[in-house]
Amino acid sequence: MWSNNSDAPFLLTGFLGLEMIHHWISIPFFVIYFSIILGNGTLLFIIWNDHSLHEPMYYFLAVLASTDLGMTLTTMPTVLGVLVLNQREIAHGACFIQSYFIHSLAIVESGVLLAMSYDRFVAICTPLHYNSILTNSRVMKMALGLLLRGFVSIVPPILPLFWFPYCHSHVLSHAFCLHQDVMKLACADITFNRIYPVVLVALTFFLDALIIVFSYVLILKTVMGIASGEERAKALNTCVSHISCVLVFYITVIGLTFIHRFGKHAPHVVHITMSYVYFLFPPFMNPIIYSIKTKQIQRSILRLLCV
Repeated sequence: MWSNNSDAPFLLTGFLGLEMIHHWISIPFFVIYFSIILGNGTLLFIIWNDHSLHEPMYYFLAVLASTDLGMTLTTMPTVLGVLVLNQREIAHGACFIQSYFIHSLAIVESGVLLAMSYDRFVAICTPLHYNSILTNSRVMKMALGLLLRGFVSIVPPILPLFWFPYCHSHVLSHAFCLHQDVMKLACADITFNRIYPVVLVALTFFLDALIIVFSYVLILKTVMGIASGEERAKALNTCVSHISCVLVFYITVIGLTFIHRFGKHAPHVVHITMSYVYFLFPPFMNPIIYSIKTKQIQRSILRLLCV
């Protein structure tokens, strides 16, 4: 009934065909969201309170945890609203703002992983100059630059959404708003909105991934030059947590890309599930990875639990 009304709210979609068990599906979603908030919130708390963690590596980890929390809090209200309350309607402005934060935070997360690889590169390849290169002020500037890159670069494709007319179906394909979903509903020339994101992805996700790989090639070259096998293992061990987070993030990105590109005949539920994996798996795994693989984080968590 909304098809010819440009001002009508958009309609979010849960798991098509499984609406009768949405309330059961909401249970694991609630558990995952709670775990993400608890895990990343705990990381932020201990980094803030433990002065032994006031180092560049942990500052970047705090930015990563904040980004994951932001992504979670951005998608959680509409996802649980659809699954628990069957609240499908979302106003245009709220939809565009949610889309803006989802895409911005994804770019920020990619940038933070890049900054963390630079931190490991400096720590291993030029350890004597680590403190002079990664000063607190420089780390703050890098973090600010990453935030600006994410939140400014996504403005151009989001702004036109506010003045596009929407005379097609108002039904979106997810329980949250994505730019690529919304733009397809517009009755306007969306050429810019189709091309810009492709260029942006190439200049952010793809370029970040290439630089991360190149930095680890240099790190590996440096580590292989260390005479002591024990020292080599120790140096590589400091990178394990970051490498794991990079793999979790980019494997989900690649998986979602392949599903959208080559899985056109796959069941709708596969596309939807993969999109949730992309948004929820990295924020869920990152605190677990750092809690398991980083002894300083482990000690801080134990001290917190023993208080």
